[in-house]
Amino acid sequence: MPWSSNFHEAEEIIESLKLQRVKAAGVEVNLAESEMPKKLFDHIEGSLGQVDILINNAAHDQQADIYSLSSELLDTHYTVNIRGTTLLCGEFANRHDGRTGGRIINLTSGQSLAPMPKNLPYAISKGAIEALTLNLSASLASKNITVNAVDPGATDTGWMSNEIRSKIEEKAPFGRLGTPADAARIILFLASLQGQWITGQIIRSRGGQ
Repeated sequence: MPWSSNFHEAEEIIESLKLQRVKAAGVEVNLAESEMPKKLFDHIEGSLGQVDILINNAAHDQQADIYSLSSELLDTHYTVNIRGTTLLCGEFANRHDGRTGGRIINLTSGQSLAPMPKNLPYAISKGAIEALTLNLSASLASKNITVNAVDPGATDTGWMSNEIRSKIEEKAPFGRLGTPADAARIILFLASLQGQWITGQIIRSRGGQ
């Protein structure tokens, strides 16, 4: 992410977790490559053991409206945002042994709440994640896996210009943007024992917007 991240940010996050005595590992993959979900789970299981929680937060985003679409642009969004996410869910489900605590948590962006005409490929592909969430929740309940999505609304991760930030803050009931910590708290709840009876839901954690 050229707006705020640095080349070593992923490694820094892993190291910060290890300093808190958390067993952590990481690997960079391209989810547009169809074999990557299997390779990713092989790597995780080899490093950390069986996976109980899958959080799908990877996304591709290039702005385009209906007049500037191309098949290549649509395919790029599809392969990461829909196909990659769905294959990760499938790999997780196939490997899960049915023990309690299975969780899939998808990240979405409120595409069903308002039009996004200038960001059509992203809106289409991420909107499909809401349908995926509902349908997977019925498929995977028998394996003790809950499937939910979190819509954190406008979140300050560094991508906004000062103009965009000001406009959102002016309309925000709490007078501020969402933070990564706001989204993380909802994800933590869904992943915890307290979230075991919630499935097939889109959690709108948008600060009233």
